[in-house]
Order: sequence, then C-alpha cells, then structure tokens
Amino acid sequence: MSFIRDASLAPAGEVKINWAQRNMPVLRSIAEDFEREKPFAGLKIALSVHMEAKTAYLCRVLELGGAQMFVTGSNPLSTQDDVAAAVAAGGIEVFARHGCSMAEYNDCLRKVLEPGPNVIIDDGGDLVHLMHTEFTDLIPGVLGGCEETTTGIHRLRAMARKGELRFPMVMVNDADCKHMFDNRYGTGQSVWDAIMRTTNLIVAGKDVVVSGYGWCGKGVSMRARGLGARVIVTETDPVRALEAVMDGYEVMPMDEAAARGDIFVTVTGCSGVITPAHFEKIKDGAILTNAGHFDVEVDMAALEKLAVKKYDARHNVQGYVLPNGKTLFVLAEGRLVNLAAGDGHPAEIMDMSFALQALSTRWLVRQGGGLAPGVHPVPRELDGAVARRKLKAMGVAIDTLSEEQREYLGV
Repeated sequence: MSFIRDASLAPAGEVKINWAQRNMPVLRSIAEDFEREKPFAGLKIALSVHMEAKTAYLCRVLELGGAQMFVTGSNPLSTQDDVAAAVAAGGIEVFARHGCSMAEYNDCLRKVLEPGPNVIIDDGGDLVHLMHTEFTDLIPGVLGGCEETTTGIHRLRAMARKGELRFPMVMVNDADCKHMFDNRYGTGQSVWDAIMRTTNLIVAGKDVVVSGYGWCGKGVSMRARGLGARVIVTETDPVRALEAVMDGYEVMPMDEAAARGDIFVTVTGCSGVITPAHFEKIKDGAILTNAGHFDVEVDMAALEKLAVKKYDARHNVQGYVLPNGKTLFVLAEGRLVNLAAGDGHPAEIMDMSFALQALSTRWLVRQGGGLAPGVHPVPRELDGAVARRKLKAMGVAIDTLSEEQREYLGV
C-alpha cells in the first residue's frame, strides 16, 4: 500500500505530469517502443529519484514496458505530494511524502526494496547502499541497476574499489547525453530559477561564489554570469580551476571568497565546503545554497549550533543570526535547492536523461545477468540513439558519413 500525503491531490499532480509528458518527445517515443516490446515483463523495478512530474512520467514509461514499479523520492524535500498522489492513483506503489523525517525517508527506501527488485534505478546511491547493508538476502535476485547522479557514481566507484558492489550498475550520469546537458544546462537553469523565485531578489550586480567547477558548476557559473553577476569559483582540482580561469572567472580559495560572496552555491558532491571558519567571514545578509545531492556541503549542523537565533525569513528561507550579529540566510535547509525550492530541471532536459535511464535499463535486462558486478558505462550507441531522437524532435537534421569517410576515419 502506498505511503503518500493526500490522495485527493492526484488531479493537480496529473496536470503537472501531462505537461511534462507533452514536453518529453524522446521519452514518449520510447514509451511506444516499450508498450509494444514489453522488455520488463515479469520484472520488479525499485526506483528512488526525485518524485516530481518528469520522474512520474519515467515511472509510467517503465510500467508500460511491463515492469511492476515500486517508487520513492531521493530527497525528503524534493517530493511533490500532488505528483506522488497522481502516480499512486495510476496503480503504481509510491512511498514518498514531502517534508518527511529522515526516519520516514529511510522507511520509504526500505518499502521499495522489500518486494525483492530485479532492477534498481537510483539517484544518489541510497537504494544500493541499503541493499548491501539491510537486504543482502535479496541481492541474488538483482540483475543490476542504473545510477542517475554524480554523488551516486562516487559512492558506487568507492564500493567497487573495495570489492563490495555485488551486482552491475550502469553509470547513466556519465553518459554524454546526461552530464553534458542535464548537469550543465539543467542545473544551470534550475538552480537560478529556484534561487530567484524563492528570494525574489536580483542576481545582477552581485558577487556569486560557485564551489566546484564540474559540469554542474560550469552550468551554474555560466547562468550566473548571464544574469549579470560577478562570478567567483572555488575548486580543489587544479585542472578544473585552470579551466575556470580560462573561462573568465575569478578563482580563489573559499577562505578568500567567503568575505566576497553575496550568494553562495555549493555543487561539489563533497562535504564540509562551507564551514564555521567561513561563517565568521561571510557578510551580513549573504545567501547560502546547495546544489549537490546531500545536505552536507554547507555545514548545517555547525551553523545550527553556532547561531544564537534562527527564524523563517520567507518560505524556504531560514535566517541564522550569529554571535557577531550578522545574519546568514539558507535556502531549503541546505538541501538540493533546485528541487527542494523549485521544480528541478526543465522537462526538455530530463527528456534526455530519463530516455537514457529507460534505454540503459532495457540494455541491462537484455544482458540476462551476464554483466559482472561493478560499474559499467552506458554503451555509446545508446547516447547516439538519444541524441538522434532529440534532434529529430527538434526538427534538426545533420550530415551522415559516407562509406569513404567511414573507411578514412576507421569507424
């Protein structure tokens, strides 16, 4: 039985899902293939992805392919209760409530694993972690899974290095049609959409500090500059730092950037990026946000202890008054700001990411359990297939190599 907030919200959620579906032509075309082929007939899929409209449509596409779906969200604040209600109304088992406690969140993860999934679709690695710690008896029934985001890939690779990963996982995040578009253009737009709608403040003329210059950091920095901000990048990787310099941004340690920033966006996938030492230097009224998967990049536990007063300054904006009298404002409790305070990536972007999820899942199942435990890249042909479908949907035609050219290039 589903665990949702309010079943009566389903009609409102259905409106959101229909809008997403309308703007996801690649996934719609895959849905037609899946409905005809039934590649997941007789299989159970456990899915933990941010429970909003685009994810809901992915769940329905997988169900059209014959899968029995058990789904939950991958962040307590990113679940949209109306969408969860709509998915449940359609017959899929949903275990997700916005603002649930961490204990409830973990119980929801357990609920999607208890039926014994054959395939796991994860976003951040929580399902895979639980499977390897609390549900080891169910591992023999798992063909494998797919991981959606950078943080989850880090966790999977760490497990694989230690020899702990007991089934194959496809690294969807690392596919070109995922990270080049989702991480850069999706994160870049959705982060600033969430910050602007939540604060109702201007970005132009402000100093924005972006921590991390991976694909997500590139997107956040690019859009900040486009909005008129002066952008400062902090990095630990010398190559990425050099790239940021060449792209025209200021690069400096966080110890220096802390005193400069008006808005901070952490997007590193690591912990302890903004710490008590930085809180003391940050100017009065600065806004702290996190665009990484977990709420550990801004040290929220330390900020809670340090503050002499905490108050709601605005919906999803909390003010923390420090002993020195300065007030720092944190958006969405330091959680993933574009989903906890917004609607996430645009539908056209998630069209590609979830198309890769769907095709990678089908590819994984077609291997029939023949893949070795560990991490596996998305096959290049799937990247190409998604790109071709996307271009077709956009009305864009491209050239094709002749046989002579293919021979010349050795392809």
